[in-house]
Amino acid sequence: MPRELDLGEGRVLPATCFELRFARSGGPGGQHVNKTETKVDLRCDLERALAVLGEDRVARIRDKLANRLDADGRVIVTAEEHRSRQQNVEAAFERMAALLCSAMHKPKPRKKTRPSRGSQLRRLDEKKQRGAIKRGRRGGED
Repeated sequence: MPRELDLGEGRVLPATCFELRFARSGGPGGQHVNKTETKVDLRCDLERALAVLGEDRVARIRDKLANRLDADGRVIVTAEEHRSRQQNVEAAFERMAALLCSAMHKPKPRKKTRPSRGSQLRRLDEKKQRGAIKRGRRGGED
């Protein structure tokens, strides 16, 4: 039942990277929730995804999603908000795609900047003015 997952930019993870498990969902629902296994546990094997994603992206995923990895190093996503198993499978795959894409995103490096000479002078002038105001508030000795 696992399927391919399109991560954009021409990267598609094959179905062999995923493992689906089902369990009984908690919460209200009466007899339906007690009889059917609609909760979805989706796991993505990062070792198998190495060929598609590359080592640097997989390392970034492991670093950013460390709290979502199981003991075998697979990313875990669960979905149980729908009554239908198929809807939960779709929700889990969407959540997995969003997680992996956000973890792979490489932020732009920050360029160090310095305040301009004019802004430094304005700041110092402002400080002098505030000090003068406060000095003016001090009363003379009576």
